[in-house]
Amino acid sequence: MKKIVLAALSAKFIHSSLALRYLTKFNHNKEKHNLQTMEFTINQRLDYIADEIYRQEPDVILFSCYIWNVEMLRQLCPLLKKILPDCVIGFGGPEVSYESDTFLMENPAVDFVMRGEGELVFTEYLNYLDGGNPASLYEIKSLTFRDGEKIVSTPQQEPLDLALLPFPYEEDFSDVQNQIIYYESSRGCPYSCGYCLSSIEKGVRFVPLDKVLPDLQKFLDKKVKQVKFIDRTFNCKKSHAMGIWRYLHEHDNGVTNFHFEITADLIDQETIDFLKTVRKGLFQFEIGVQSTNPQTIEAINRNVDFEKLSGIVKQIKAGGNIHQHLDLIAGLPYEDYESFGRSFNDVYALQPEQLQLGFLKVLKGSMIYHRQHDYDIVYHDTAPYEVLTTHKLPYDDTLRLKYIEEMVETYYNSGKFLNTLDYLVPLYDTPFAFFEQLSQYWIAQNCHHQSLSKIGLCDVLWEFVQQNPAVNLRKFQWLLKFDLALHEKPKKLPVWLTVSNDKQWHQQIFSFYCSSEQIQKYLPHYAGTENKVVARISHLEVFGDEQPTAILFDYDHRDLLSNAAYQMLPLDELKNPAEES
Repeated sequence: MKKIVLAALSAKFIHSSLALRYLTKFNHNKEKHNLQTMEFTINQRLDYIADEIYRQEPDVILFSCYIWNVEMLRQLCPLLKKILPDCVIGFGGPEVSYESDTFLMENPAVDFVMRGEGELVFTEYLNYLDGGNPASLYEIKSLTFRDGEKIVSTPQQEPLDLALLPFPYEEDFSDVQNQIIYYESSRGCPYSCGYCLSSIEKGVRFVPLDKVLPDLQKFLDKKVKQVKFIDRTFNCKKSHAMGIWRYLHEHDNGVTNFHFEITADLIDQETIDFLKTVRKGLFQFEIGVQSTNPQTIEAINRNVDFEKLSGIVKQIKAGGNIHQHLDLIAGLPYEDYESFGRSFNDVYALQPEQLQLGFLKVLKGSMIYHRQHDYDIVYHDTAPYEVLTTHKLPYDDTLRLKYIEEMVETYYNSGKFLNTLDYLVPLYDTPFAFFEQLSQYWIAQNCHHQSLSKIGLCDVLWEFVQQNPAVNLRKFQWLLKFDLALHEKPKKLPVWLTVSNDKQWHQQIFSFYCSSEQIQKYLPHYAGTENKVVARISHLEVFGDEQPTAILFDYDHRDLLSNAAYQMLPLDELKNPAEES
């Protein structure tokens, strides 16, 4: 029996490979064949990965290939051929499913490619290896392989009946400890967005709910932290989406968060009313806006009504219980720097918890790939094939947007400066203007050459806002101090952050932590815990000058941005011990 190694190189350790798990469990392949799975990251040395694979002495090794790992795999495979000359090397995954023959010609160390969905083609290949049926590679559909000097591509496999998909994880989830858990309940997408590979596969197939719901119960029973659905448009079929959402709401364990990529303008009022009833933190939505330029939207075949989308996002935001992540793509057709700024302002006005500013990736097989010359798109030759220039975006502007993206990631998406930004951004002409000016200051101070600590990031922001006379610097300091306290118990603060009410309220705060009655009242989940322990995992401080406010932070309870739970206490609850006596 041949020994087959399935390997994945993820972007980070926290990412788990769903493909490897499907392939091994589909049709009970692991029980029937000699299979070994190995997971690495692109941050590990090539020699280390090669050494670990070599130790397994495989007859065949198959890699799961994506834009984030293909360049490293191109380097790894020639090395493996030198140390394992008789080992057959295969690839599968979206990065090699299109123009597979060209990929083999350019990479002589790779012997074959499995195109498209892997479960059926992989199973047939295993049967072939172990002397079963089929008896020839020519009989295996969706395979591109070498036959002497020729490269052969067999016909495409029929789409898989998704009811046959196995539950991909071990029952105790021991195989994904401290990793993100992925799940899918559908394949395909109803849209034809020009930049996306999902548009190539026509139609959407759904995993039957009578399979999905028991799978989800396994996550709930084990109280896993988060499950990320990889469905391209989760809510494209209302009955399917609502069946899952209602089940998760009714069986909520109070812990697990479920992440969905949705199209907001498909959500109707009945769904909105339901979503307002779910536990805060149960659901998390990712919504692709990409652009609000009508000409751009038409060019990329996006059928999204931004006005309708905005109204729905605002209603979900008003519910206060669902984290929303909105996406924009720079470098799309007809989107110049000014136009992108308007798209940015439109989306920022919706106040999403995260605003992802990404850059167009010209993916093989996509409409944009085939029409790149129509829009004068120039992009990196190597993965992830990110845009450099277009007919509307010179490289100077691409570079400007890169640093704006860095500022958005550093100060907004990190969740560490949210209240400070809520105050600062309206003091500038537009949100885009704020991040644009901040990025220009960042570069002028050579911050892009440095790796700054949290205190360093505060220093940059402090120095930057002093250029704007409209900023009330004392109010800024109080808000920044509040944001710092939200993230972690204050220990070390910037030297210029001098606002404090500690002297006035020190005794009252000390008295609060000495009072089991107060702890029972405001932190009942710590009842019975030693007072000094409660003081260590929480923080009480009085913020503000004219209208001081006592705020109690609880660092053992955090939101999706890792900010602490907090509550405001009436000042008369902070009693001075001297007054009591």
